[in-house]
Amino acid sequence: MRAAGCALCEASGGPIVFQGAKFRVVRAEEAGYPAFYRLVWSEHVREFSDLDAADRALCMDAVVTIENVVREHLLPAKVNLATLGNVVAHLHWHVIARFHWDPAWPAPVWAASQRAPDPARIQEVDGRRPALEAAIAAALSR
Repeated sequence: MRAAGCALCEASGGPIVFQGAKFRVVRAEEAGYPAFYRLVWSEHVREFSDLDAADRALCMDAVVTIENVVREHLLPAKVNLATLGNVVAHLHWHVIARFHWDPAWPAPVWAASQRAPDPARIQEVDGRRPALEAAIAAALSR
């Protein structure tokens, strides 16, 4: 089921890291945040509570899997999880590795920047991303 005019029904939402039957994982291209991922539910549903119990469990297990792989590969200061949907009312979860050096730390990524992005640190994370994303895909394929 797709909804006309929905950005996440009509496009992937970013480079695809994993594609499954019920959801996909994409890398969000957010400046200053090199490890910002979204789990996007395949069917157009607005709220997490719209899923049945089995799909809610599948979704949360996947979010936890992504979080664990991100933690293992990047050792971030924190991982933020969020499902807002105020702008795009299509169920998706944000899984965001946070670092003390990122632009808005310690505030949410959507807050005003407190510092300029650090190109050297971003490049370091970018270099680790292929292995990270391969590990995310492998873990979700199990």
